[in-house]
Amino acid sequence: MLETVLFFALALLAVTAAIGMIVHRSPVYSVLMLIITLFSIAGFYVLLNAPFVAAVHMIVYAGAIIVLFLFVVMLLDLRHESDRFTLTKFSRVLAFIAFLVFLGEAILLVKVAFIDGGLDIGLGGQVSQLGDTPSIGKLLFTAYLLPFEIASVLLLVAIIGAVILAKQNLKPSQ
Repeated sequence: MLETVLFFALALLAVTAAIGMIVHRSPVYSVLMLIITLFSIAGFYVLLNAPFVAAVHMIVYAGAIIVLFLFVVMLLDLRHESDRFTLTKFSRVLAFIAFLVFLGEAILLVKVAFIDGGLDIGLGGQVSQLGDTPSIGKLLFTAYLLPFEIASVLLLVAIIGAVILAKQNLKPSQ
């Protein structure tokens, strides 16, 4: 019973913060809403008996990546960009289509979860072993080594790109 209450509380917090992240005009406040969303997701991992995944999620995403986002947002000084932001007719249509796709996915999720009796993901009795450190390490450095390395290179490229963009804005006008 307590797990159900915690799940719905975390779900409400995550969805509310995610919506706040999208609709807020200030990039700094949007990043802060993203932090709240990521904390809620870490709570889901704890509810799923995966404390290691929750801790890594907190350290990597809510710690390092969000600090990087805040640093880049403050370094680029995006206040002037958000003042000039207006929605075109094409972007409104695209947003409405994305909303319809999201609504369809949510309806499908509710149908599968409550009407069809859930989704069998084929794990058998291994669910309790998915969040512990040895199984994650084994999977990360065997079956998922290439995606792990691609993600690290992608993050490195994003950091280099942010630094280059920031240096271009800092050059004095001639």
